[in-house]
Amino acid sequence: MRLIACTEEAHSAAILAILNEAIVNSTALYDYKPRTAENMVTWFATKRASGFPVIGAEDESGKLLGFASYGTFRAFPAYKYTVEHSVYVDAAHRGEGLGRTLMEAIVAEAMAREVHVMVGAIDASNAGSIALHERLGFTHSGTVRQAGFKFGRWLDVAFYQRILATPLTPVDG
Repeated sequence: MRLIACTEEAHSAAILAILNEAIVNSTALYDYKPRTAENMVTWFATKRASGFPVIGAEDESGKLLGFASYGTFRAFPAYKYTVEHSVYVDAAHRGEGLGRTLMEAIVAEAMAREVHVMVGAIDASNAGSIALHERLGFTHSGTVRQAGFKFGRWLDVAFYQRILATPLTPVDG
């Protein structure tokens, strides 16, 4: 397994497949309908325009096994040092430590880019993701009860955050 910078050309279809499996079979994403290839064009364009990384894990044959990224937390200037991250692993490769590897890589990338706070919005019933975040130093910072409705039930979203030592010299404006 190796970590790579994902590109739209090489990885869009694999990322789409991973996301759509999560949409259809889990509460990891609060979407109802699978995304389209056109959605991925916009997704990658937003990542590029904002300088947000997309880190992937590939096997020896070049198959994408999972990915991690982050994006804007809230669209107000004072949140410029805070991001909301996500990590997804192909269903066939969950439980192999890829989530941890990808999370460690995206945290390192965030520090290199002088992010101060990383936020994960996790379905409160997703014990595996919560445990992973806690092992990596994220702390529970609140739960919005009944924030979503999917699969015929109300879903609580738990927020986990990690405060990073960066940037060394933050500035207003």
